[in-house]
Amino acid sequence: MERERFEELVAEALEGLPQEFQQKLENIAIVVEDWPSPEQLASVGFRHRGDLLGLYEGIPLTKRGRRMSMVLPDKITIFQKPIERVYRSDREIMRGIGETVRHEIAHHFGISDKRLKEIEQKKSNQGG
Repeated sequence: MERERFEELVAEALEGLPQEFQQKLENIAIVVEDWPSPEQLASVGFRHRGDLLGLYEGIPLTKRGRRMSMVLPDKITIFQKPIERVYRSDREIMRGIGETVRHEIAHHFGISDKRLKEIEQKKSNQGG
């Protein structure tokens, strides 16, 4: 998929978020890269670059104090090539981008991977 189209899909995923979440996405950069760097992989304990679809780098909102103004923006990186390897068709890629964007934004709001797995498990058990 062309980078421009991929970036459009990332923007659409962000626009599809509920308004209350969109309003709290201040001071956060969302970028698209082909692959994660070795440093990014190491930061989350991954070895294979194809395994990391997205990465949140920053201080979650739940851990911020009052003195958190005047700081560099948090960063969410969406990795195009790993997503394209996992999700093959355009429709699947769209779904994968949406899932990845929501997952990384959840980290921005202080939700851990463990809690995200619990939420997904509960959701699948309820048939939704």
